[in-house]
Amino acid sequence: MIGYMGSLGPSQRRLIAAVGALLLVALIAGRHLASSPRAAPSARAPDVLAGESHTGGGAKIIVHVVGAVRRPGLYHLARSARIADAVRRAGGTTKRANLEAINLAAPLEDGLQVVVPRIVPPAAAGAPEPGEDPAATSGPIHLNTATMEELDGLPGVGPVTAQKILDWRQEHGAFTSVDDLDAIPGIGPARLEQLRDLVAP
Repeated sequence: MIGYMGSLGPSQRRLIAAVGALLLVALIAGRHLASSPRAAPSARAPDVLAGESHTGGGAKIIVHVVGAVRRPGLYHLARSARIADAVRRAGGTTKRANLEAINLAAPLEDGLQVVVPRIVPPAAAGAPEPGEDPAATSGPIHLNTATMEELDGLPGVGPVTAQKILDWRQEHGAFTSVDDLDAIPGIGPARLEQLRDLVAP
């Protein structure tokens, strides 16, 4: 081998020496990698990321905020959020919001509609409240000047009885007392007592 190397030129000897050195380095590196502990498998990384994507920020719900808020609409919120959080996401309340009629501390549920009520302006003077008898708020009905519609609006007085009152007034003249209604067919003592505070001669 030594005689063979002696017969080679200088450039060939350098090339063979370089190849030998590379083989020696590769052999040492291979033994080092084989003896070092194997790296932990990376297959777990996607599981960790997946878990973070499901739990990061908490579970979400969707609520519909309407009423006296600045930006009504659908909003995504954490499952632990309260009505106050939904109102805040909707831009807050307007000046007409009636906050006394809503519990801002109540918890939210998925699909819930959050209604922020508005302040109802006072009823106009003389206007009856819902379910209230109009005659009780606008003053007594005068039997001598009442129209068919006004008499028909009295409790227990339908169009037939209202027409009888008009006929009696035409035949007998003006009513002098509420007790004159006792002469109208269909108005008995009980009905008369019911109408006593609602009508006047």
